[in-house]
Amino acid sequence: MRIAGKRISANRAKAWLALIPAVVVAFYFIWGFAAYTAYLSVTKSTFLPNHEFNGAANYRALFEDDRWWVAYSNMFIFGGLYLAGCIGLGVGLAILIDRLTGKEALFRTIYLYPMSLSLVVTGLAWQWILNPTIGIQKIVREAGVEDFKFNWLVSPDHAIYTIAFAAVWHGTGLIMILFLAGIKSTDPEIWKATRIDRIPAWRVYVSIILPQLRATLLTAVMLLGFQVVRSFDVVVALTNGGPGYASDVPARYVFEYFFQRGEIGQGAAGAVVMVATMIAIVLPYLYFEIRRREA
Repeated sequence: MRIAGKRISANRAKAWLALIPAVVVAFYFIWGFAAYTAYLSVTKSTFLPNHEFNGAANYRALFEDDRWWVAYSNMFIFGGLYLAGCIGLGVGLAILIDRLTGKEALFRTIYLYPMSLSLVVTGLAWQWILNPTIGIQKIVREAGVEDFKFNWLVSPDHAIYTIAFAAVWHGTGLIMILFLAGIKSTDPEIWKATRIDRIPAWRVYVSIILPQLRATLLTAVMLLGFQVVRSFDVVVALTNGGPGYASDVPARYVFEYFFQRGEIGQGAAGAVVMVATMIAIVLPYLYFEIRRREA
């Protein structure tokens, strides 16, 4: 027994030693860079890092910038539509595929196809589709409806919605697979019992199966939340923040101030506010779910 115990301890020690390089690299490149970005946000950094303390000047400049408030509000519009669209459609598609008696693999592949494309390709594709001169508007008008208008891509009031639509199209497949896996893992005895009691299938999903998938929902919210924070490529490919800066988002704002305008301090301040906002939104939900499991 002692020999076996020593072997187990030695194996655990080896496992921990093997994990040390990965932990160090992750800590340095994630938390280290995050801490350095927060530090740069209170310095006089411009084109190059300058470690001279500058207090809250960068944050004042950030909050006085009208463009930042447009980008910041767009994050909530895009994030709300993206989460609601991906989760709503993903759950719906997962249930529909679960109800199929055949060709499930075919439909699963079709709905997963957008994930095989990068967000840059997705943005360019939807740019062509939504462009009023070559896309849907032109096709419908050539079909005989000459008064038809669908110019959201070039409308300052609607451009952000086109970005959300393209992102939902791209991200729904991932949520569908997550929930489909959870639904498929449901105990078959539940279905047998509900058939005996003649409970409608929709009621089984709504009242029994989906409430059991709270962990899956938490995973989906976390994954989509991270995507909202780094929503850069689809914006650049689809509208490049335009028209003007009507569809700008914080990630693009930060990138431009970091690498194009040479205002590292203000760009770092924007990054800190953006990440802090997402943490403030997600953390209470995460805390609630953890407390719920412990209870």
